[in-house]
Amino acid sequence: MGIAGSPEPAKLIAALMASDETALAQGRTRLSQEFGDLDVESEIYPFSFSTYYQDEMGADLIKQFVSFKDLVDPGTLASVKQITNNMERATKRSESLPGRGINLDPGYINGAQLVLATTKNYSHRLYLDQGIYGELTLMFSKGLFHPLPWTYRDYKTDLAATFFIAVRQLFLSQR
Repeated sequence: MGIAGSPEPAKLIAALMASDETALAQGRTRLSQEFGDLDVESEIYPFSFSTYYQDEMGADLIKQFVSFKDLVDPGTLASVKQITNNMERATKRSESLPGRGINLDPGYINGAQLVLATTKNYSHRLYLDQGIYGELTLMFSKGLFHPLPWTYRDYKTDLAATFFIAVRQLFLSQR
């Protein structure tokens, strides 16, 4: 029989998506006020991988990944997602258009994986707490993060791989 223990801390990350760089900057500011200083930011890239968000957020969306300086307890991911959901609800689209002005997807990286938080249940997601599920999005093996059949397309790009490897290396130096 194993003995339950405390989990190893993890590196909090977030993906931000909006219609313009001003909204992304405001999102980064809000996130850092809530979760602490950012330490790595990816390039901003056009989100052309899906039209899923178009009706709610508009066309020509842009996206960016960020990570936070301080390590966190991975058991707090559900609470983090609740906070980011509240931030989204408080951020309206510009010009009084309906819908949210930003999409915030938190997760964490540790030595072996990238896990994202979501409100949507599915066969490959595990319930965490507070109506939030965790999804193993990328697995680390043999020096690389590897996608799974359900991994979002933009998490499979070279930009994402470079960012997540850099964040993992920083995590390993911090723990």
